[in-house]
Amino acid sequence: MRGLRAVGLGLAAAVVVVLAALAQTQAPQPTFRTEANYVRVDAYPTKDGAPVTDLTQADFDVFENGVTQKIEQFERVVIRAAGPQETRVEPNTIRESLALAQSARARVFVLFLDDNHVDVGGSHNIRKPLIDALDKLIGHDDLVGVMTPEMSARDVTFARKTTTIDGILTRDWTWGERDQINSKDPVEDQYRMCFPGLGPTPTCPDDDRGVADEMIERRREKMTIDALHDLVVYLRGVREERKAVLAISDGWRLFGQNTSLARQLYCQAPSGPQVGVDPRGGRLSTRPLPSAMGADQATCDRDRMDLAHLDDDRVFRDILDEANRANTSFYPIDPRGLVVFDEPIAKPTSGFAPAGSTTITPPSVDAARLRGRLNSLRTLAEATDGLAIVDSNDLARGFKRIVDDLSSYYLMGYYSTGRLDGRFHPITVRVKRPGVQVRARRGYLAATPGAATAITATRDAMAAPVRASAETAAVEAAIAPLAGYARELPLRLQVAAGWKAGDTASAAVWVVGEVGNVAAIGDPLTDGFEATMTLTTSANATVATARTTVPRGARTFRVVLTPSQPLAAGDYVLRVGAQSGPGSIPSRETLRFSIPASDSFGALFVRRGQSTGNKDVPTADLRFRRNEQVRVEVPATSSDAATARLLDRAGRPLAVPVTAATRDDGDGLRWHTAQLALAPLAPGDYVIEVASGDKRTLSAFRVVP
Repeated sequence: MRGLRAVGLGLAAAVVVVLAALAQTQAPQPTFRTEANYVRVDAYPTKDGAPVTDLTQADFDVFENGVTQKIEQFERVVIRAAGPQETRVEPNTIRESLALAQSARARVFVLFLDDNHVDVGGSHNIRKPLIDALDKLIGHDDLVGVMTPEMSARDVTFARKTTTIDGILTRDWTWGERDQINSKDPVEDQYRMCFPGLGPTPTCPDDDRGVADEMIERRREKMTIDALHDLVVYLRGVREERKAVLAISDGWRLFGQNTSLARQLYCQAPSGPQVGVDPRGGRLSTRPLPSAMGADQATCDRDRMDLAHLDDDRVFRDILDEANRANTSFYPIDPRGLVVFDEPIAKPTSGFAPAGSTTITPPSVDAARLRGRLNSLRTLAEATDGLAIVDSNDLARGFKRIVDDLSSYYLMGYYSTGRLDGRFHPITVRVKRPGVQVRARRGYLAATPGAATAITATRDAMAAPVRASAETAAVEAAIAPLAGYARELPLRLQVAAGWKAGDTASAAVWVVGEVGNVAAIGDPLTDGFEATMTLTTSANATVATARTTVPRGARTFRVVLTPSQPLAAGDYVLRVGAQSGPGSIPSRETLRFSIPASDSFGALFVRRGQSTGNKDVPTADLRFRRNEQVRVEVPATSSDAATARLLDRAGRPLAVPVTAATRDDGDGLRWHTAQLALAPLAPGDYVIEVASGDKRTLSAFRVVP
């Protein structure tokens, strides 16, 4: 279908991802610099096919042109868990999307749908595994675009919602056009009219059978190969860090020169446009004149000569080189699964079968073509440090390998000791731990001395709008979860985690829950209720449980979860249930979050006002009234003093006093707090910023009438 071609530009503002985490769970992020000789390297270490997640800076060696480089900055980047798409903050313009792509921690994906080399069955097979994989793969800060062979790479727009992709693949699963009987491409129809495949005639022995079919196959492959080349060149300018291309394709034959296709046909040598009399106006003209069948014969002959001299193998290898220069990895997926034959038994053809053959491709030829297609996909992956999912009926398992491969990585930065010579500098990354393999950036194109001077001259001018864009995105991400208050919920949760002073082996998790007016547990104001909590790893292994009884007249509870074993950094799932009695229906809520290494995340809220009897009460409902006070509590890991200020929803500071303080609890945890009275504020959304050292936490709340 050419609906996908409409997708190309139509997806411009609506392509892509799925995951969002609550703004409170954002981990601190070190600043990576941008000097001309500063190089960022992302590394993906694995052992026995599984990611290795406990490496330190000392475990890595980085070499440039064989010379050891000093790692200046190091970070393990963990992709945060999924969340509702309505909390996603989308870029409003192409410029904004490209600015967001500059973040070293924002992964950039392109979904390349090669409709020229995927049949209807393949497009159906890939639909569900692909949608499921996207839901698991794309993180909070990631950007994704979609491209087809008919598009220019400059038409790819990056966004943060996958609802459009999901809808397209679900609604139109017949997008594959390989081996379709009826083409929807007018150029292919013209080839069939120029070369109808009727064979020799009594007046001319030239044989045109098979010409149109080969031209169509060659043109389709050329379109795809050229589009991939265009894509990697474009991605090189999008950002320095790694880009991942998920290419859905059956693979390519990589056509070479075929002089037979350029043979004489219809007893005359091919020629270019000729001067003639246009019968439509009676004037001399070089405009192509239609043939008896309505086709432009001169154009067809010109295309036939060009297609006969293809060298797709050379262009394909250029793509591999460009991809490595652009730090782009390919993850090709053959949607057919386990393949026995490359072509159907009765392949659709134009006209009659070529002389001495039938519509059935000989088994030996078919097998060679199949090997060639699969090898092209494997080569594309291996040469760009990606993974190829081919020759397997378990597409879901293949996608899981890709998800695991890209779920976490290490981001390093160093100042290159090499010259600014405008040349490609190869990079080698090694891990000292035995048995660990690592795929990493293969190199970069160094700036020239002139370009380095330009970078220095423009860096300060560019920094301000980039910082402003990043600040706006951070504030919008903090406010986004407030959209969930458009409807009442039976149970709401807030979570924070921190590392106790002097204890870097285990984190503690604090949970605040609050039941709403629509809770199915009865009337908690009069009856009270019991809340149970279970904390598990992403693999569903239980690490902590807790139970608390909430007395009559109360709606909220605050509990610290004590793990049965050291709670390491990683992904966790919290399940909470609230029930007023054994015979009542419980209210349940699930929250997924990630605990960063040796750092805290999240914030807890406390309200005080007439509704609480002028007492401090923990709350998970972030709606407050003007006659109340709000306090935000952020787990701290450093001894630095805290500062706090109030921002509006646009990120502008407000002249409203916020009291910042630090509190040390008896359990060894330190909290930074920020408190303010809401009387001066009008109804609306606001953000409290708590800063300490180089860490900043943004916590949003809403003032209601």
